[in-house]
Amino acid sequence: MANDKGRRRRFGAIRRLPSGRYQARYPGPDGVMRPAPFTFETIADADDWLAEKQTEIRRGDWRDPEAGAVSFRAYADKWVEERELAALTRDLYRYLLDKHLTAFADSDLDEITAPRVREWRAERLRATGAKTITAKAYRLLKAVMETAVDDELIQRNPCRIKGAGKEKAAERRIATVAQVDALAEAVGMRWRLMVYLGAYGPMRPEELAGLRRRDVDLDNLRVRLAEPERMNGRRVEGDTKSEAGTRTVILPAFLHRELRWHLESFAEPGPDGLLFVGEKGAPFRRSTFGRRWRKAREVVGMPEDFRFYDLRHTGHTLSTRSGATLKDTMVRAGQSSEKAALIYQHSDDDRQQEVAAGLDATVRKARAAAAKRVSDKPSGTNLARGE
Repeated sequence: MANDKGRRRRFGAIRRLPSGRYQARYPGPDGVMRPAPFTFETIADADDWLAEKQTEIRRGDWRDPEAGAVSFRAYADKWVEERELAALTRDLYRYLLDKHLTAFADSDLDEITAPRVREWRAERLRATGAKTITAKAYRLLKAVMETAVDDELIQRNPCRIKGAGKEKAAERRIATVAQVDALAEAVGMRWRLMVYLGAYGPMRPEELAGLRRRDVDLDNLRVRLAEPERMNGRRVEGDTKSEAGTRTVILPAFLHRELRWHLESFAEPGPDGLLFVGEKGAPFRRSTFGRRWRKAREVVGMPEDFRFYDLRHTGHTLSTRSGATLKDTMVRAGQSSEKAALIYQHSDDDRQQEVAAGLDATVRKARAAAAKRVSDKPSGTNLARGE
């Protein structure tokens, strides 16, 4: 193949440019002639390059050099839309694309290289210090780019940093039973049940936000969880993040009075009525509750890094101390695992009743011990008299 100024050869064409360097062109599998991405100093160099390109085509390793000229953001948006994701997961991915992967938004897929990924990750860690969210963003970037490899838009995934997608969470704090009671008292009557369900459910904030009267069986102390709240504060009907997230939680008996009182005093009327609403009837919002939580935490004297979510960790710990197995705790908390050993463990309703009863006994015992310490403490008057 050749052109007017080219040198005829068995595959491709080479021509000398006015600069004295040589340009190589070759036909792709689609018959379209494409130039090499750079010029060559000698004909021999150009000839060797064409030979390598011909071998790529024969082996099926050839990739259209224009294939990767696809906007990363457009491709990532399509990637998210094509997947059957839970609403919360989709919101998380959108957030990561909007806030943490903007460095690649205007780039084509083939412009995202391994050095650029390393530079982006280092910059994120320096700017935010948020290792967990950076790890989430890196995993999303890696997943999108891996699909681009499968679609033959790029030859290799540029995300190759070992361990960059792993989240190393710090050891979470746990509260004592007395501290949970104090937090429930300090947060206010309208929200105290939320604290108890967060600790002894143990339920996630987004699960609590979606609870309705129809989800509560007061007589049997059961709560059905299935409706999440989205990150933007709007609730959405839909599946939870995993099958384990849709579950029925059996509550310890000491919460019966709290639950009944809340239903009578604060929950919206009717089966669809929300359990948790604000003073003016507005649906629960994490931003609004967050202010109350921080004030309550300060009143109780809890550290600033003790989050509402840490109540779940408290509940896990107390359930384990009351005799719950790992599988029992997973079922209760709505967590899933791929470990094969867990397939052979079971936790039915009877076992969940036992766990709830054990948790009830643990909390009652702790409360009784705290009350006894207070009653046994000498009064200031007796000390002054030397008695």
